[in-house]
Amino acid sequence: MMIKPIRWLCLLLIVSLLTGCFYWVRVYKVYLQMKDFDQHFSITSEKKFTVNFKDPVLYSDDFVSLSKLQPSTILPLASGERWRYWFQKVDEKWLKLSPGKSFYFDLYFNQEKRLTHWIFSPLFMQIAPAEFLEVSLRSLSTAEINKGKKQLKANVDSIEKIKTELPKKTLVVNHLAEPLAIKQKAEQEELRYHFLLDTHDIKEGYEDRARTIINLTFDNEKHELVRMAGRFAGLKVSINYKKYQQSE
Repeated sequence: MMIKPIRWLCLLLIVSLLTGCFYWVRVYKVYLQMKDFDQHFSITSEKKFTVNFKDPVLYSDDFVSLSKLQPSTILPLASGERWRYWFQKVDEKWLKLSPGKSFYFDLYFNQEKRLTHWIFSPLFMQIAPAEFLEVSLRSLSTAEINKGKKQLKANVDSIEKIKTELPKKTLVVNHLAEPLAIKQKAEQEELRYHFLLDTHDIKEGYEDRARTIINLTFDNEKHELVRMAGRFAGLKVSINYKKYQQSE
């Protein structure tokens, strides 16, 4: 049985009134904005990848409520704040490496503490190329909601495919250095990396959310990155790049 958006919004509102979780209503509103992506968002990508929120909805406190994690740093600005989440490469015992590799997400909030920009650092772009990251975000406009798991699963069949080359294994390893583990499969090879979020005051029971395990899958024929899966500050992301790539 399909539940229409307006009924979903009413259901979420009722749940929020009962539980105090108003941020789920705002999260759902962002999901509805995805239906008219270019009206509510814009993308800029050069060395960094930036998602610009034209009609800000989410508050800074929503990210703490959702992830149960504090940002690494908060920088006051004339127009608001910049929150930075630093992820540092660690070994198998979750100890920081020196010298190490790291990437970050920057969240910019206006004076009303609403999210206006989400920036992904250059190193992250090595495992999530700009063209594929953009098309994967756009695909959320047709995503199905899993109520129980609180997940979005994009319907890639309705998305226009892109003709862009995928990163080669040698280039990715050159930027991230050697992985912790390599798993060989029939036609693929999976590399595992560990990163640890530099954070503080973790709520009891959520310590594991600061730990990030990234699995990168390469095909054995062209040695191209075909899939990235990981959890970043509690947010699980899995992108099968081949599904967005135009067939040759």
